[in-house]
Amino acid sequence: MHWDKGSGSILAVAIMGATALLAGMLLPLDAVLQAKQQTADAADAAALAGADAAVGIIPGFPCQEAGRVAESNGASLAGCEVEGQVVTVRADRTVFGLRVTGTATAGPP
Repeated sequence: MHWDKGSGSILAVAIMGATALLAGMLLPLDAVLQAKQQTADAADAAALAGADAAVGIIPGFPCQEAGRVAESNGASLAGCEVEGQVVTVRADRTVFGLRVTGTATAGPP
């Protein structure tokens, strides 16, 4: 007798299920890592805008401009420090209940 008849189908279904489970676990991780990079990019852009305002290239106050640029990039300005013409900002956002943060510093060359 052949007791293993159809076991290949069961194995294939198990492999497909395991693959789907693994993909379901990795997609949120990918989303968080992507949001972290986007938050770091928003912090970079915000720091550059703040430094531009500190130097006088654009009108406005450094932290105000940094906040405007951070929000236009989908992040919130969590902190802003101005030391002369150097601006350091911290931006954050929440993804799947996790807070991701990016920090950047910009100033004149």
